[in-house]
Amino acid sequence: MAVSPRRVYRRLLRARGPAGWWPGQTAFEVCTGAILVQNTAWPNAERALRALESRGLLSYEGLRGLTPEEIAPTIRSSGTFNVKARRLAAFVEFLGRRHGGSVEAMSREEPSELRRQLLSVPGIGPETADCIALYAARHPFFVVDGYTRRVFSRLGLIRGDESYDEVQRFFTRRLPGDTALFNDYHAQIVGLAQEACRARPRCTVCPLDDLCPKRGVA
Repeated sequence: MAVSPRRVYRRLLRARGPAGWWPGQTAFEVCTGAILVQNTAWPNAERALRALESRGLLSYEGLRGLTPEEIAPTIRSSGTFNVKARRLAAFVEFLGRRHGGSVEAMSREEPSELRRQLLSVPGIGPETADCIALYAARHPFFVVDGYTRRVFSRLGLIRGDESYDEVQRFFTRRLPGDTALFNDYHAQIVGLAQEACRARPRCTVCPLDDLCPKRGVA
């Protein structure tokens, strides 16, 4: 049987069980985490989230009106914290201006229109926009990240140097447009890449080992 995105997902789900991602107590926390995790590991973003929470800032009301300079010291652990403070402030301003400060109201936007709006926010690119749309607004957007490119280029299903939209279309044309599926599939890819399909792969512990041609692996 040929390797396909559906077959890969079934194998990962059988081997690892449901992944239960994305971490966050509220939809606003999910949005904030999607910005803070840019170009860093999740534990660094998590520490910044907890710092915001401890200061009563992990909400629209808490961050509304704060300048990037006022936000930055609290999110230092997320790395490039001055840049991320500007991006977080821009998102909060957008949320207030377009949706009355409510992620729930934002979620009622038509999916493609919401994505367009998110991409207009300074510092929010396709991956962050899709994380917010999928995990906070619960719209069916397949999230593409570096782990996706690594895993599926080694599987020989993509080259790995395609544009974000090209890789996303590869999946959406082969999978049903289901929010729960896209949610768990992305989490499965992240878990696989962290545990087995690392920069230096541990193929012997990978549940896809017998399916994988290991393209580009020395």
